[in-house]
Amino acid sequence: MINNDLHTYIHNENLVKDSQNINSWSFYQSQNHTITLTIHLLPCCLLNLFNQALSWWSLVFNMTLQTHVVVDASSSLDSGHARLHELGYKQELKRDLSAISNFAFSFSIISILTGVTTLYNTGLNYGGPFSMVYGWLIAGFFTMFVALSMAEICSAYPTSGGLYYWSAKLAGPNWAPFASWITGWFNIIGQWAVTTSVDFSLAQLIQVIVLLSTGGKNGGGYEASKYVVIAIHGGILLLHGILNTLPISVLSFFGQFASIWNAIGVFVLMILIPIVATQRASVKFVFTHFNTDNGAGISSSPYIFLVGLLMAQYSLSGYDASAHMTEETKEADKNGPKGIISAVGISIVLGFCYILGITFAVTNIPYLLSTDNDAGGYAIAQIFYMAFKDRYGHSIGGIICLIIVAVAIFFCGMSSVTSNSRMAYAFSRDEAMPLSSLWRKVNKQEVPINAVWLSVFISFCMALTSLGSMVAFQAMVSIATIGLYIAYALPIFFRVTLAAKYFDPGPFNLGPFGLIVGWVAVLWVVTISVLFSLPVSYPITIETLNYTPVAIGCLIIIIVSYWIISGRRWFTGPISNIKN
Repeated sequence: MINNDLHTYIHNENLVKDSQNINSWSFYQSQNHTITLTIHLLPCCLLNLFNQALSWWSLVFNMTLQTHVVVDASSSLDSGHARLHELGYKQELKRDLSAISNFAFSFSIISILTGVTTLYNTGLNYGGPFSMVYGWLIAGFFTMFVALSMAEICSAYPTSGGLYYWSAKLAGPNWAPFASWITGWFNIIGQWAVTTSVDFSLAQLIQVIVLLSTGGKNGGGYEASKYVVIAIHGGILLLHGILNTLPISVLSFFGQFASIWNAIGVFVLMILIPIVATQRASVKFVFTHFNTDNGAGISSSPYIFLVGLLMAQYSLSGYDASAHMTEETKEADKNGPKGIISAVGISIVLGFCYILGITFAVTNIPYLLSTDNDAGGYAIAQIFYMAFKDRYGHSIGGIICLIIVAVAIFFCGMSSVTSNSRMAYAFSRDEAMPLSSLWRKVNKQEVPINAVWLSVFISFCMALTSLGSMVAFQAMVSIATIGLYIAYALPIFFRVTLAAKYFDPGPFNLGPFGLIVGWVAVLWVVTISVLFSLPVSYPITIETLNYTPVAIGCLIIIIVSYWIISGRRWFTGPISNIKN
């Protein structure tokens, strides 16, 4: 179960009593039909919500507990610390994160407000409401299989290296170096691509907020050039780098705050927007309307639906952060798996609610996607803008709603850099990266500061491709979804094949269902890898070609070539840093 300190903190009787008095929603409509939403929510209420969710997952967790003991019960050593020592690593990072803090990092990286908001255009264009609603449920269902398999492996091997370390242990001694190598590079490059796309999305949203605040596209509003957008992106990354030089206790606070902000933001927006909107979609429209007017030359409804899954699958990624934070998490062999499963499970529920709430304010899909509207074609921004302007005659409320989303994206990017840096630290600790001795350095505050700035620098360099061609940039960003999920699938594949008979689980395990869940997870990743490599527009030209398979193919060639030419001569997989 969740540690007693956390349980006491969240369930403090006074806070619960207070929350019961103030946790209320009141809606009323005046005679002139002005709808006012009064919201009374305090952070303690959200912490209570998270605790209930974590407690539910803990019930599932405890149902799968074995009498698997890695350290004598009389020992005062933290179980995660003891397990790390058994795996051959000394404790260098500060182990100060609780279960809820570990969960918060993954939850804030998944960030429903980030993924759904930035890719809502894709959902509207490829299938519309039907594709978004049912596509989310399908992607969420199969993503949970991936999360469960990862959680089981994380419990056995709670190290910051995460996926690449798991592959090394599960692939066997003959394949360990290569398996670790290819998984690690896919993981870290995928993570850098996630940070690039998240912070670039924030830069674009800031540009849209400025545009709408200065009159909108049709009112002479300011439209930033691509150079201004990239400068904003650089500034955001700089702030994220500075924040990630702070001690883990401070980052833990930000992570929990970000989780609360995301949850409150989803609740507020999914209720407020359809209430304020003067025109609302019907229930039938939200659950059954299928948009085929995509301007992409695709008429096949099944094909359109499958392409539309990208919105959901992109949103439901990044939860490997809980694994990368295990060396800083108390009882990581238990709390790491809880963080992964809880982050995905809660995100699926909140994401579904957010999609429903916003889609009830959709009545004219072609207009929302048109670059001639006030938001320049940014669908959700136009929805927020129109809702308040049509009812109140001004758009201030809509802009405030966009700022709520922007703050969530900012914290998503911050947590992404945190996860990136821990992965880079662990990978360089095992001598897998050029200049490894530099990137594995830890400062006096037990923060891998050089790895932080390496992640910031590479993410900025990736974004520079947008100055030359948005096609090239989109190809780079596609690695964020497919590349990352390939890294997720590799250790799971080794778990259900090479290690099927000798896998030694940790406190959390799936028992006899482990192999079935693992195979479903692997097959799902193979499926989405194929789907997201298909053409998304016809006829196929240089401008409309889906460069995802090109980007992934080039990445495979580079990683394997680097291994053949150099890596195989010196990289032996994870190495112990404990001296006898």
